[in-house]
Amino acid sequence: MMDVALASKEPTREARPARAKTPSVGGFGGEARPARAKTPSVDREAYPYRMKDLCERTGLPRQVVHFYIQQGLVPEGHKTGRNMAYYGEEHLARILLVRKLQHERFLPLRAIKALLEERDEAFSPAQRRFVHEVKARLSRALGARADKPTTADANELIQKLGLARKDLEDMVHLGLIAAAEEHDASGRARLVVASDDTWILETFAEFRRIGFTESIGFSARDIVMYEEAMSALFAREAKLLADRLSSLSPEQAATMVERALPLINAFLVRYHDALARNFLATL
Repeated sequence: MMDVALASKEPTREARPARAKTPSVGGFGGEARPARAKTPSVDREAYPYRMKDLCERTGLPRQVVHFYIQQGLVPEGHKTGRNMAYYGEEHLARILLVRKLQHERFLPLRAIKALLEERDEAFSPAQRRFVHEVKARLSRALGARADKPTTADANELIQKLGLARKDLEDMVHLGLIAAAEEHDASGRARLVVASDDTWILETFAEFRRIGFTESIGFSARDIVMYEEAMSALFAREAKLLADRLSSLSPEQAATMVERALPLINAFLVRYHDALARNFLATL
């Protein structure tokens, strides 16, 4: 590389690289300032709400709405900055739906997320209408959850079953069961769970009694792999039935589903047993 001093007209002085002149703001001399990033535009008719507006209209604190978004229960808003986003009517409707399913229908968050993803991605509008008609005919046969399910006192239930409070808290945190506070006539608050979900706690209590204890590493988190497997299986199953039965009448489809469910349940139980036996046979 050529020495800078040799290239200079003054050999006794070290040449300094010339500073490049750059255009400056306002036409004055000096270095140019970096251009400010343009703020993304937003259609305020399509996205009229800010976070505080969602909170006011739903009655929920900011932390709950953010939690719904983080968990994928509510879509992200249209971001215009690091801490600024705008939301539309679909966001408001989704928040209200999640809140209703969680606190009125006592559906666990994992179940709500699976159902919403299935509804949003798997079914066309025509299929949704068909499934809705089939559902109306299956409700009595399946013992569908009531609009206002009965509840059980959570503390009394875990004491009866011999479970730790942490077991209950873990299941609620993981979204396996739903819990809420209710107030009696005197205003005293109590934690309740849906009666439809008590079987989950009862089953886990049986695992604990067998010896699957926390001291050797077993927790409510271990149930999640079964929930994930069954949710994925059911999503595929529901899509398959909607695709292939939609050419039938809702009455005929409902009858077929009602008769097929016991067969599917029996198959799953027996196949799981077969997998366990086959695994042991290879050892």
